[in-house]
Amino acid sequence: MSHEVVEKNIGLMVVLIILVISVAGLVQIVPLFFLTSTTQPIEGMEPRSALELEGRDIYVREGCYTCHSQMIRPFRAETERYGHYSVAGESVWDRPFQWGSKRTGPDLARVGGRYSDDWHRLHLTDPRAVVPESNMPAYAFLERREIKADLTPRKMRALQRLGDPYTDEQIEAAADEVRDMTEMDALIAYLQGLGTELAHWR
Repeated sequence: MSHEVVEKNIGLMVVLIILVISVAGLVQIVPLFFLTSTTQPIEGMEPRSALELEGRDIYVREGCYTCHSQMIRPFRAETERYGHYSVAGESVWDRPFQWGSKRTGPDLARVGGRYSDDWHRLHLTDPRAVVPESNMPAYAFLERREIKADLTPRKMRALQRLGDPYTDEQIEAAADEVRDMTEMDALIAYLQGLGTELAHWR
């Protein structure tokens, strides 16, 4: 088939372009389904505790991901600032994923354990008290809202059906774990857990 035939027949050109893009896409995408590093959790990883799970829901609800990514790219500038680059096995149970490149604020993939609970509480209550140049909004109202403990086991049961390895015992204990806890407590617990799984993997 000569170039002239393809160039003069727009319908044929469209079909061939679609065929090339489809084959190229399949060649890139299909192997990923067979890589355990992208579909299996890293060694030693446990699902989030009931309180961390509630904190993650608050993190998503409040739109924290619109300013903070949780994806450290394998570039020296990023690994020196944030720590080990992100691996897919850390996020296999995250729905929705928090990876991305939007960074109005710093990446939070390795924030767990870097600051005390008191620091996080002050930062969330009054961001400029600890970072004067911050443009982050205050989340003081989270301190006044209690977790709805009766919903937590239902969330965990749904995640168990999706493949998260929660045990029946963990689900039964979930309501007691979050009872009388505030949304601030939950969000801090979630932040303190971010990136800590990788320490067991390496």
